[in-house]
Amino acid sequence: MMKTGIGIHFRQTLYFQLFFWVALFLFGIARSYGEYSDGILKELVIYNFCHWIFQIMGANFIYYILISHFFDRKKYVEFSIALMVSLYAISVINRIFIVYMAEPFFINETKDSLMSIFTDIRYLLLHYTFPIISGAFIFISIMFFIRYKDEKENTMKLQKEKAELELKSLKSQLNPHFLFNTLNNIYSLSITHSEKTSQSISQLSDILDYILYKGQKKWVPIADELTIIDHYIALESLRYPDKRLKITKHVNIKSSSSVPPLLYLTLVENAFKHGAGKSSEPTEIKITAETNNKQSIFKIENTFESNDNNEKGIGLQNVRKQLQYHYQEHFFFNISQENNIFNVEIITPAHYD
Repeated sequence: MMKTGIGIHFRQTLYFQLFFWVALFLFGIARSYGEYSDGILKELVIYNFCHWIFQIMGANFIYYILISHFFDRKKYVEFSIALMVSLYAISVINRIFIVYMAEPFFINETKDSLMSIFTDIRYLLLHYTFPIISGAFIFISIMFFIRYKDEKENTMKLQKEKAELELKSLKSQLNPHFLFNTLNNIYSLSITHSEKTSQSISQLSDILDYILYKGQKKWVPIADELTIIDHYIALESLRYPDKRLKITKHVNIKSSSSVPPLLYLTLVENAFKHGAGKSSEPTEIKITAETNNKQSIFKIENTFESNDNNEKGIGLQNVRKQLQYHYQEHFFFNISQENNIFNVEIITPAHYD
């Protein structure tokens, strides 16, 4: 996979360079076309071609060597010195190439001496260094833009993968004590040959199936989530006498809305954990679920002992993270408590993707 990604990136860079440098060369020729006679134009094309070769080498050397080894590592002084030395060296080599290798094929003039080539700084700057700099500047600017775009996409991809991994972790955090207690309760029912034994096993099976399969989906119908909540409540209620726990539900489903799986179930689990689970007194849990074509509303409140504050519990933090992952900022999540009654309310769009 890694080699494939590197190969694709190499081909994309190669295609870009072919297109860019050919386009730059043709643009230079087209700009001069019609202004000179055929003989002069031919010489101009040869000169442009010679400069073009060293523009390519110079731009790639600056970007892949100097910028990579000095500029990206914030060695700005070393980069500046290396850049000036490199531009001088490339300009000198370019002029030597033209004077001693290219010009003998189409003109018969006295060649400039090597001393003149090395020391005529003004001529080097005007006719060799500036063309190299101009081509390199455009090339490097585009390469920086491409690199910024790729890094931004990679960062977003990594953030998305991180969020998805965190979300999978959140979805797997159904309290293990619930499973342990439920199995113990079912075992007790089986000893007394209770009629609730088979029903409880079926409900537990449905919950586990929901967590393992539907829990991995991005969205589930609210009706499915509420059904699993009913199973969860039935199994949790096995632990408490009838007078110890009072649960009321109000459900008004007017549209086939969807929510992230386990979102509401986490709130119900949290209400049991910090309500009946930490109190020896009678506990009350009220659940309200309403939907329409625009939004879905889920409210849950539970009584709790005054010394227990679950506002910053892991379960509620998980719920907030799921909401932020799925809805960004398009949701309402409110937590409040008053007179030993803890309230949580979620309002989400009926459909969002």
